[in-house]
Amino acid sequence: MADGRPVRRVHPDEHRRLACLAPRREHRLSRIVALLGAECTGKSTLAEALAARFSAGLVTEYLREWCDTHGRTPQQHEQAHIAAEQARRIDAAAQAHRLVFCDTTPLITALCSQHYFHDDSLLAGAVDFQRGCDLTLLCAPDLPWQPDGIQRDGPAVRAAFDARLRQALAAHDLPWVDIAGQDDMRLQQAISVLQRPSSK
Repeated sequence: MADGRPVRRVHPDEHRRLACLAPRREHRLSRIVALLGAECTGKSTLAEALAARFSAGLVTEYLREWCDTHGRTPQQHEQAHIAAEQARRIDAAAQAHRLVFCDTTPLITALCSQHYFHDDSLLAGAVDFQRGCDLTLLCAPDLPWQPDGIQRDGPAVRAAFDARLRQALAAHDLPWVDIAGQDDMRLQQAISVLQRPSSK
């Protein structure tokens, strides 16, 4: 159940669609760093800054591109495409770069499907994909709220989604590092994490 409503369970085809794109570490030389967080938590700014700092590949958020193109947010049946395309772009970047920063992963799409549509059909595949990432930076919802077109719902939804995201990561034993504070502080925190011997 999600918010008192029935939750649709994993469909095998949807699971395999994401799982087949999961970035298996043993088959690649690249390093994938995922930046996750609710709306308006500085993911895009931080991902761009890190990619510039390390001369690395950058995978931007496909959802934003999709919304700009269509002039609306996606419907339930369009979520699988968005998750799969985000995964495909991350996989392509990992083929071309030794280090890749990703402004979200399919896990965010899967949790949005839970939140907005009470649909968990993408979650298993998204978790498999996330497990293949080498490092997850979780951006805290402590930045001032800034309206930004059709994607943003407000600070209350941001806080609720942050809680959902943290719960999902913990439930599936997916490790993460918290990133908080203003832009410069976030960048320095992330650089420090990336330069630790244990994260290389």
